[in-house]
Amino acid sequence: MLYRLLIVAATLIWGSSFVIVKDTTDVLSPAWILVVRFAMAAILLAVFLIKRKDLYFKKEYVGYGALLGLLLFCAYYFQTIGITDTTAGKNAFLTGTYCVMVPFLAWWIAKRKPNVFNIVAAIMCVAGIGFVSLDSGLTMRFGDAMTLGGAVFYALHICAVAKVSQGRDIFVLTMWQFAFVAVFSCIAGLVFEPAPDFASLQPEAWWSLVYLGVGCTALALLFQNVGQQKLAPSTASLLLSLESPIGVLFSVLLGAEVLNGRMMFGFALIFAAIIVSEVLPNLKARKRRKA
Repeated sequence: MLYRLLIVAATLIWGSSFVIVKDTTDVLSPAWILVVRFAMAAILLAVFLIKRKDLYFKKEYVGYGALLGLLLFCAYYFQTIGITDTTAGKNAFLTGTYCVMVPFLAWWIAKRKPNVFNIVAAIMCVAGIGFVSLDSGLTMRFGDAMTLGGAVFYALHICAVAKVSQGRDIFVLTMWQFAFVAVFSCIAGLVFEPAPDFASLQPEAWWSLVYLGVGCTALALLFQNVGQQKLAPSTASLLLSLESPIGVLFSVLLGAEVLNGRMMFGFALIFAAIIVSEVLPNLKARKRRKA
């Protein structure tokens, strides 16, 4: 239960970040946002884990950290570019589609065959996210396509964490992952984006970057990685998909969107998907044991 709660806590933190990221892209380009937030998170984690410094430069941690960092960089970069050319709701929905991809990618990568509950729950979950996040306009813009590409990399990242984290210190692995996201983001920024003018940023923008770096990256991604180490990829992805409706909920609370019956139905459908994935398999197993 603890590991499920850690992932849910991560989705709560991320859900609050959609509006913040959307606003921050008005003053700073996507790659440089990622440089700041992930460099900040890597430094914080390195200081926090100083007692484990003997593990820092082991080849397996650096190597797997680079792999996970590359996948996570692609996911965040595509998603952050996407949100500049679409609505926060669409960005949340299309990102959430990774919960459908994960059971099948995990089958391919980690040889973990999805069960019927995983498949049904994933379909229900995406349908629920659609009701919560999408309006009547279902056209595919450039930003939508980039966000969907990000979702593919999120799914690959979830499966990769499940495969390479077993038997390793997840905290040190996460630290290197953060560091490499910052490195790859810096390269992308230098190649594809104009140089940032950090001196011109207002205090509000810096506070947003601090929140993204400390809360949404250092804490939330650490919670995700620790939780994923102990959960099946399909279960983790379903719980992580709560980020999308939570993001819309925060938009409603902040006055950016209005709650309606379609959204309420979507929330109910997502809750039902979690029941199908998490409760029904346990009930079936208990019946088998009693038989």
